[in-house]
This record gives sequence, C-alpha cells and structure tokens, in this order.
Amino acid sequence: MQLSITPDNPLEWLALKINMVPWPLLHAQIMPVISKAVLEAADKGVFEAVDHGHQTVEAIASVCGLQPKPTRELMGLLTALGYFTFRQETFTITDSARRWVLRESPESVVGMMLYNNRVVWPWLEQLGNYLQTGEGIDYHSKLNTEEWGYYQHAMSSATGTEAKEFGRRAPVPKNATRMLDIGGAHGQHAVALCKRLPALTATILDLPEAIAQAAPYLAKSDMGDRVQHQAGNALTDDFGLEQYDIVLMSSLAHHFTPEQNQAVAQRVSAALKPGGVYIINEFIRPGTGAKPELVGSSTDLFYGLTSAAGNYSLAEIKTWHRAAGLKHHREVWYRTLPGRAMIVGRKP
Repeated sequence: MQLSITPDNPLEWLALKINMVPWPLLHAQIMPVISKAVLEAADKGVFEAVDHGHQTVEAIASVCGLQPKPTRELMGLLTALGYFTFRQETFTITDSARRWVLRESPESVVGMMLYNNRVVWPWLEQLGNYLQTGEGIDYHSKLNTEEWGYYQHAMSSATGTEAKEFGRRAPVPKNATRMLDIGGAHGQHAVALCKRLPALTATILDLPEAIAQAAPYLAKSDMGDRVQHQAGNALTDDFGLEQYDIVLMSSLAHHFTPEQNQAVAQRVSAALKPGGVYIINEFIRPGTGAKPELVGSSTDLFYGLTSAAGNYSLAEIKTWHRAAGLKHHREVWYRTLPGRAMIVGRKP
C-alpha cells in the first residue's frame, strides 16, 4: 500500500508529471497535521458527538469542550479527509468512517488512536536521537499501569479485522487439539482458530502486566473453557516437548533481536508435535531492491525506534525456521492488511 498524491484536475496532473509540485512539503507540513488532527478528534469524542446528533460546529464544540473557531478548522480538515460530509451547515459522519472510528462499532480502531495520541506521540520526538545513536526506547520496560491499559486496548482494537482473516486462512492441521499463542494477550487469534476447529484449545503465554490488562478483552469472547492465559516470558520460558499442534507468535518478533528470535524458534520446534506448525505473524520489511511497500517500511522504522528491533524480511524469518529444523510450509499475505503476512514453518 502507498500513500499517493491525487490531482483534482488536468493542470494539477501535468504539474505533478513534470515535477513542478514540491511534494515533500506534503510529507513535512500536511501529513503531520492530518495525523494529529485525526488522533485528537478521536480523543475528544468528535466522531461520537456528530453521530449522536450534535452536527453543527457550535454543538460539536459545546459537547466536546472545544472552542468554535478551531473546531470549524478541524471539521473542515476531517471533511476533506472523508470522515464527514457537510450540507446546510451540518456535518454527517460517512458510512466508511462509521465502521472504524465510532467507539461502539465492533470493528472500531479507536483504541489504537487513543494509545497513539496519549502514549506514542511523544516518542516520535526521539526519532532524531534514535537515528544518531541507534538506541531505541524499548517501551515494554517503561509502561506504567495506565499505559499498559491503553496498549492492550490498542492491540485489541487493531487486531479485530486481522484475527477474523487469520481464523479463516491460517494453514493449520485440521485435527489440531493444542495451540500455544506466544504474546497473544487479548487472544483474538486463538479465539478465531478455536471457533474454526472445535477440538482446539489454546494457551496464551504473556507477561503478567499484559495479562492483567488484556484479561477483560479475552473474557468478552466467552471462550474461557478453551482459551486461557498463562503468565510467562517468551524469551526465557521452556515450552515443553512435543505438546502443541500449532504455535503462533504474532506481532512479537519485531520486539526481539535476530538471536532472540532464533532461540525462540528452537524452543518452539521442540514443543511442536510432528506435523505441527509455527506461524510468525508480522509486518514484513521489503527486501533491498524490492517493490516499495509503505506499511512494512514505516513499521520497520517505528519498531526500531520503540522496541529497539524492527521488522524482518521473509528471508530472515525463513532462516529461523530452517535453523530450528522446521521446513518452510507457506506464507500467507493478508488481504485486509497490506505488508503483513503469516510465515509458516512445519515440523517434519
């Protein structure tokens, strides 16, 4: 997926074609404003206000505790972005936005928006230091209880659509009965697979701080008899011998160094039954010279800054599998999330 500049008329198309438009200014000036405006709108409850009938600038400002002038400016930008339509001095939330930005929507991503606004945004100021020193933030060791809450809300809201596709498309043994979900927290991936495979039960291994905040999200699935948490640490725990048909590690490899990921793969291989699969679920860093891919490249830099690691290429992930005695089985690219894939290794 790419963010592109779309001309509105033939003259603008021509200006872009002959490189007369200083397009880096869009990245430098426009996009940071867009990002912060959307985050603040979600945080201040602007989307809910309009959906609940507060549709004029004055009404939105009043119910959200904002000032009319900046609210008018904000609403103008959000309308240009497609979140609202405007007619006869009233705003209406668009159907496409309603699905994703209303807190009561089953597919809402507001949790991620609140986390990015309240926790992540200040981290971006440290990007220059990261580029100079190579020292990332390693945020898991710094989150307080409130921030862990925002983090788990974000992970749960960001994973809903992906987990449904994972449940449908993950290449797993049809007769699987035991699954280990490493770092699975909210449990949506495990729940999705358990709904697909009636005989499957799952153990979610995660840090105690994560479980404390993620337990309510798992409880909502009403799968407590088949999907359960277990406090632990992926980097140090013994996973046992030939216990699992499926081991999943989703959105965790980018927090670990190559050596740590290799060590995890070795213990996973030992824990898999013959024919079992190890699925690494990640955003993929495009290889050198490959077609540019915005999501994989941007998350690579972001995870480098925040977790002191970063994304990995397909070749690197396959190397971990091979070194652990697993055969490359398949890679499945998500249709709903560009730049993201399941990399599957199988135990002979």
